[in-house]
Amino acid sequence: MSKENNHLKEVAQVMFKLGVIGFGGPAVHISMLEEEVVEKRKWVTRQHFLDLIGATNLIPGPNSTQMTMHLGKERAGNLGLFVGGISFILPAVVITGFIAWLYKSYGHLPQFEPFVYGIKPAVLVIIAAAVLKLGKKALKSTELGILGALVLIASLAGVNEILALLGAGVLGLIYFLIKNNNSTASIAITPLIFLQNLTAPIVGLTSVKVFWIFLKIGLVLYGSGYVLFAYLDAELVTKGFLTRSQLMDAIAVGQFTPGPILSTATFIGYQMTGFYGAVLATVGLFLPSFLLVMILNPLVPKIRKSPTLGFFLDSVNIAAVAVIAGVLVSMSIETLTDWRSIVIAILSIAATYFIPKMNAMWAVLGGAILGYLLFLI
Repeated sequence: MSKENNHLKEVAQVMFKLGVIGFGGPAVHISMLEEEVVEKRKWVTRQHFLDLIGATNLIPGPNSTQMTMHLGKERAGNLGLFVGGISFILPAVVITGFIAWLYKSYGHLPQFEPFVYGIKPAVLVIIAAAVLKLGKKALKSTELGILGALVLIASLAGVNEILALLGAGVLGLIYFLIKNNNSTASIAITPLIFLQNLTAPIVGLTSVKVFWIFLKIGLVLYGSGYVLFAYLDAELVTKGFLTRSQLMDAIAVGQFTPGPILSTATFIGYQMTGFYGAVLATVGLFLPSFLLVMILNPLVPKIRKSPTLGFFLDSVNIAAVAVIAGVLVSMSIETLTDWRSIVIAILSIAATYFIPKMNAMWAVLGGAILGYLLFLI
């Protein structure tokens, strides 16, 4: 088997595994990716990993899924980009599609609550570990530390993530240009924002129209996956194509299945027009990310080599770490609500920091089992 095929197989195996065990959302996925491809396999340096995180925050789409595409490209070229992204998305789509079929057939969701109960405290520890490691690399100066603190405060105050990240990038760029007396440098940073009319009337609903709805959303979806639900509420619930109860159940499915939360598109597509609706909704939502990452990936090293753009990227990097820290704080407040969750979190800390080379997969599986046992008490 050629070296290229070996790399493709490696990309598929790593991303598929993370797609199976990746409970807890983008911050957890990025933490697991950092452990797998930076710590263990050395595909990229931590600095380049941070640069890729910063780049994903500048385009619409799911950040952690785009990271699997970037890293697949780094390891195995353009084909690796698609293999990485599809391998990560596929487990969630298959699981969500099966749940969608059960839901439509029997009218309720399977009971996974005991396992999710234990997973959530465990993933908090995984996120915290990633914040510490990535933050150490991103914190290159006192000024960047101050900028990161401001973004953290803004994130906790509810400021839109993309606004906070772009604002930090522009503010940091201006400051460092002034500090270095680079008065001749000029730069125009224009985020790629596609303005689409998501509230246009829909007459009838076919699988093709479902594809178009989710394609438009994929082109404008910045920030958290929860933004997706706001779009869908306006686009489908208010127009009578989906009930709010179905939308809430879709959110629940996204929480207790692994991989990207945006796989809920599969669930919703199935409820609307069956199997083909599920497939086309999924393709429509994720397709823009594949195309945008293919365009952006070759530009990241050039951005890093440019002193001017490097200032901008450093500022976005520290801001991205701050946003992850904000997610950690919010999740901790929501998750650590009783003695059981606190016990699981403490045991996860002990396992993560005192067992050498502890893999995140075991923390997740251990948390799920312990959560089930404690839930019975």
